[in-house]
Amino acid sequence: MNKVLSILATKKFWIELIIMTLGMTVTAAAVYYFLVPSKLIIGTISGLSIVLSNIFTDGQGLGIWIMSINIVLLILAFLLIGQEFGFKTVYTALILGPLTDFWAKVFPWENIANPNPVTGTPSVMGDPWLDLCCFVLLLSAAQALMFSINASTGGLDILAKIVNKYLHFDIGASVSVAGAVICCTAFAINPFRMVIIGLIGTWINGLVVDYFTATLNNKKRVCIVSKDYDRLRRFIIDDLQRGCTLYEVTGGYSGEKSIELEALLNKDEFSKLMDYINKNEISAFTTAGNVSEVYGFWHKNKKSSKKHAELR
Repeated sequence: MNKVLSILATKKFWIELIIMTLGMTVTAAAVYYFLVPSKLIIGTISGLSIVLSNIFTDGQGLGIWIMSINIVLLILAFLLIGQEFGFKTVYTALILGPLTDFWAKVFPWENIANPNPVTGTPSVMGDPWLDLCCFVLLLSAAQALMFSINASTGGLDILAKIVNKYLHFDIGASVSVAGAVICCTAFAINPFRMVIIGLIGTWINGLVVDYFTATLNNKKRVCIVSKDYDRLRRFIIDDLQRGCTLYEVTGGYSGEKSIELEALLNKDEFSKLMDYINKNEISAFTTAGNVSEVYGFWHKNKKSSKKHAELR
């Protein structure tokens, strides 16, 4: 209980809560204004909820459907994945439904939708392709905002994580596979053309999710050859609180034996390391490359990383 109260008392918690709420408000607006009027089914939990609400409740109660499905997915996530999904995922998944109903009460889509000149289907932008573009743009903006604090929009991300763990697909591919299955449920309420548009939209959304996820998770594998390797090692362990590995290497040209230091750092830590090298005028040959996936001790807290530094 004391731990919970200490978290609630931090400024970081409230800032992230505001960011998550803002991101999910944008996501709810994207769903309500660009998917609901034309019944455009993108491979998301919102898309599945639109299908189910049209089949069973004549298009009513969309928010309740979204929240109910997300509750089921959260239970499955805790059973199949464990506690990897924390407060952020639970919060974002559960508020999407109520926020969708919020937009419906504040500003109904009927106030701005126009019938498609060809099909007569209502659409905010007048064309399902334009609706699709607007939805993906808004969703991308929301996801970028959420990823900046290591949160997600919940929903399909939960299902994708389950697919990722058991079928070992990339997150983006997992989103696409799970989304494609949801898209096919649209045959129950939509013509073939609309289903194809939904499938294309799901593919594009998968690419966007994969891009932002890879960008967020990118780490730097840093390799340094320097006579001051021990000084750099202490800086990485003591100041950056990361582990590192030392290798004995031989120069191909000079034949001299040297020590190569290798460390895995995030972008901010890499920047601090380079500043340290430059400010202290340390002579070093440094290379760095991007790593998009990391497993093991690195993901634990920095104290744990420091504890295992000599094991790496």
